[in-house]
Amino acid sequence: MEQKTTVGKTILNYGALFGIVMVLEFVVGYVMNIDPQTNKTYGLVINLLNFLILPFALGYMASNAFKSNNNGFISIGEAIKITVGMGAIAALIYSIFFWIFTIVFPDFIPELMEKIRSITIQQNPNLSKEQMEMSLSIMEKFMKPYVLIPSSIIMYSFVGLIHGTIVGLIVKKEQATF
Repeated sequence: MEQKTTVGKTILNYGALFGIVMVLEFVVGYVMNIDPQTNKTYGLVINLLNFLILPFALGYMASNAFKSNNNGFISIGEAIKITVGMGAIAALIYSIFFWIFTIVFPDFIPELMEKIRSITIQQNPNLSKEQMEMSLSIMEKFMKPYVLIPSSIIMYSFVGLIHGTIVGLIVKKEQATF
């Protein structure tokens, strides 16, 4: 008889993998001084990876791993749980890393905000000073850990919900009930 695995273990394994990949993307970009605000191609690639490719691919892999360790059965609900949980764990890992990173490098957020300010002025020269300050203060608030962590978890859980539904429809094989 094959050994059954739990949804929770699958979520932790693949969520940690996804979170570590996102952390590595950030570290590589930082070390190589590639700025997603000024390098639009890099920003686009990172967004495509983190919101489309990785959640789907890892959700598919995680669901198939669960299915193969669960006697070949998985429901749509289990696939959704796996991808939503995976996204939540990945977001938690990444946002805690980002928070610690900003503690270790306290100049990171002010420098980032200054880059965003100059890019915004270039793209919207008619923006008033009050509008600029308001938008920057909102962005800065979203980088605080008490906002960043829960909002990241919610966002990646929602992404996981969408991908989980698609993956679930692809991989589902439910046990017949008599």
